[in-house]
Amino acid sequence: MASTQDRPPLEVLELDHVVLRVRDQAVSQAFYTTILGLGLDHVNEGARLVQLRAGRHLIDLLPLAPGETAKPSARMDHVCLSVRCEDLGRVAAWLRQQGITVEGDVVQRRGAFGDGSSLYIQDPDGYRIELKPRGAAHS
Repeated sequence: MASTQDRPPLEVLELDHVVLRVRDQAVSQAFYTTILGLGLDHVNEGARLVQLRAGRHLIDLLPLAPGETAKPSARMDHVCLSVRCEDLGRVAAWLRQQGITVEGDVVQRRGAFGDGSSLYIQDPDGYRIELKPRGAAHS
């Protein structure tokens, strides 16, 4: 067992925020607020940063520089949002009706709050967003 001197002098409590580099900040903001229901928390005009509230956490939208074309997969694999819903399959059908890219079907995956149903979608910039209901398994 490690001694107290071997332990780091900090404890990671939870995720604070994620910053996504986006092509069109207005389109991305509309996706996260209209489709996923996040609220606008803060706008830092000097930094060109839009912060959206996701529960206790933030998703920050920062525009790509002109001509910057890095693929989303080169920047990050995915962000998982813990959600509340009655039927993730019904959510998937609704998202498809909204024209949102849904990757595959609802499957079981493990996350920070245990095993449960999970679904991947894509935002307007191609970022993979995992939707994972918290609590009892949802299908």
